[in-house]
Amino acid sequence: MTARMHNKVCFVTGGGSGIGAATAKKMAAEGATVVICGRTEGPLRDVVGEITAAGGKASYRVADVSNEAAFVGAIEATAEQFGRLDVMVNNAMAYTWGGVDQMTTADWHANFATTVDGTFWGTRTAMQLMKKQGGGSIVNIASICGVFGTAWMSGYSAAKAAVINFSRAVASEGAACGVRCNVVVPGVVATPATAGMLSDDASRNNTEKLIPMRRVGEADELANAVFFLASDEASYITGASLAVDGGRSSDLYTVFE
Repeated sequence: MTARMHNKVCFVTGGGSGIGAATAKKMAAEGATVVICGRTEGPLRDVVGEITAAGGKASYRVADVSNEAAFVGAIEATAEQFGRLDVMVNNAMAYTWGGVDQMTTADWHANFATTVDGTFWGTRTAMQLMKKQGGGSIVNIASICGVFGTAWMSGYSAAKAAVINFSRAVASEGAACGVRCNVVVPGVVATPATAGMLSDDASRNNTEKLIPMRRVGEADELANAVFFLASDEASYITGASLAVDGGRSSDLYTVFE
């Protein structure tokens, strides 16, 4: 373990698996006290167990990010328990599939309740706390779908695009009081959320052909990017959107092999 986040208190949503779990482990390994949040206790408990077994400091709070009172209460309780909040990572998301012409209003709204509303509530609460203590860092997780149009995922794409531009506005507002806000933009990453599209060799190979580096990303690689933007090493970076996608967003033409 190193200590680049010694004495920092970090709150990570969607911390029971995937990018959120990897981020929590990375920050704890760097000396932070980490609190993870999610709807289901079992996965949260398992991640905390892994962190503490490795000598890190972690706990969890069960809360649905799409429930304003529960989510805000979890963040505020964390700050009260530890005396501060230094890093907020809004990672939790939800999505629905379907063509625009067939999508119900309920399905459309379902893409925003966690991804946009939750990110707003988490960011607002973090800013209130961080302004009082003289600064902090917020990292919001978007998606390559928020940068490019994605068929059958219009609601999710719109929600993630909202996260990106919302975060720019937050950065503008927070800069004068020492609150930084940045975005990590993942491409295809091997997590439980993408298990379906990577379920067999043929599906995985077809996906990897679209990526210049010819492989999907790993959660740890995203966690490294989140950690950097959250840490003091990125002290002069705010309002940035960092693509971590194996080059996918830089490639106009894709050559199938």
